[in-house]
Amino acid sequence: VQLVESGGGLVQVGGSLRLSCTISGGLFEPYVMGWYRQAPGKQRDLVAWISNFGKTNYTDSVKERFAISLDGIHGTMTLQMSSLEPEDTAVYYCFLSLQQLRSSPDFWGQGTQVTVSS
Repeated sequence: VQLVESGGGLVQVGGSLRLSCTISGGLFEPYVMGWYRQAPGKQRDLVAWISNFGKTNYTDSVKERFAISLDGIHGTMTLQMSSLEPEDTAVYYCFLSLQQLRSSPDFWGQGTQVTVSS
């Protein structure tokens, strides 16, 4: 299984970005996919996740601003980010956990940089 991210970049405060994560190599239910992010000098934190059943969860700081979605047929997960703030600047990593959400996901993407300028 490989996860390939796309969609990061530079955006001004209040702007929007959409991150995508495409899965290759097969996917078996149940699973959970989502996004972590890591800012310079900080730990990697869970941002949002979605299960193959469609259940979602967000960290408090991104609720009402970010939306995660999943196309299980085509193996693509998307994170729509709006009202971006400088604090959202980080490298974003998509992940896949088989069976259930785990503190150590089974697979990771390579990471994509998101920079929010003020």
